[in-house]
Amino acid sequence: MSATVESNQPNSSTDPSLPVDSSATVGLNNSDLRELAYLGQWSGGSLEKVEHIPTGKTMVKKIVYVDAKSSPGKQLLHELQIMQKCYSEYIILCYGSCSAGPNISFCLEFMDKGSFTSIYKHNGPIDINVVCLVAHAVLEGLTYLYDVHGIFHRDVNPSSILLNSEGNIKLCDFSVSSELIGAIAMDTSTYISPERIQGEEYTIKCDVWSLGITLIELATGRYPLYDTASDLEQLVEEGSDSDDSDEFLVHQKDKTTTYRDSTVAFNNRMQSGTNKRASKRMSQSSDFGADGTGAMSIIELMHQIVSGPAPRLGRSFCNEAQDFVDACLIKNLDERHGPKSLLEYSWMDDARDSEFDIKAWAATF
Repeated sequence: MSATVESNQPNSSTDPSLPVDSSATVGLNNSDLRELAYLGQWSGGSLEKVEHIPTGKTMVKKIVYVDAKSSPGKQLLHELQIMQKCYSEYIILCYGSCSAGPNISFCLEFMDKGSFTSIYKHNGPIDINVVCLVAHAVLEGLTYLYDVHGIFHRDVNPSSILLNSEGNIKLCDFSVSSELIGAIAMDTSTYISPERIQGEEYTIKCDVWSLGITLIELATGRYPLYDTASDLEQLVEEGSDSDDSDEFLVHQKDKTTTYRDSTVAFNNRMQSGTNKRASKRMSQSSDFGADGTGAMSIIELMHQIVSGPAPRLGRSFCNEAQDFVDACLIKNLDERHGPKSLLEYSWMDDARDSEFDIKAWAATF
């Protein structure tokens, strides 16, 4: 079955309570937004859960600490206009931007069940039927972004995949340009593809690699490139007194905060923990890391991604799922499949024909 591509038109599956054409969503006024909850902050801005008073719509308001009149601010506003033109049932909606003092703020669709990171952290490994639907939604989202807007996502991971109580699965945090990346977040090093570590140009197949790692993590409840399930958490905990530790904790406590800001803090804490562990080992022994215990350092992880075998989904899962993940994680870029090819796999036929009630599943937590 061939993949379908969303047209660049408002999708009938998007929420009808707010108009979705770009002319209707540009220029939100702060006076029309009522704060419902403060979701936290990071070095580059803050997050709020708000109500759009004219429609009663719940949104996430993101404030970026950049002067709207500056060159980076103007570029960011331009990129936000592109984001507002993304109409797909697999992509989070950007309702528009508005001034926030000298800074820029914009409103995004609120996904009440949060990210798949928070879901599996609170509930354990994800049902493989749901993982199948996640894979399909992400591939459709990647295909739409690339075919319609010429955009790579650049940061596929469990935190950038959202769920709502209706059972809708959507991508957030895609990167339109280097300016927007810098203003909003950073790449997630633990999901980076081998070729990117080696300095090769970004392609859509880099997003596919990240998807493969993500699917294993969701299905097993652990990041697949660490020796034990607790290694990564232990390493992050060891970096807990880094400068951004409080921000990380704020983001992780609220499951509705699903943006890459928590990933930035997470990576900073992981690197801080790595540095502390390295210093401790070096003070205890001249043979760094020779005991083979503890979590990998970030350099060891990068080496593992490039030189080690690609992780695989366990044999306890169906052959169709194993074959699909293997295709995502082919080390050779030329041989790795792209989203359209992957959408033709039999496991994606299962997703399209699925009778699994994900709405009922979402209601269990």
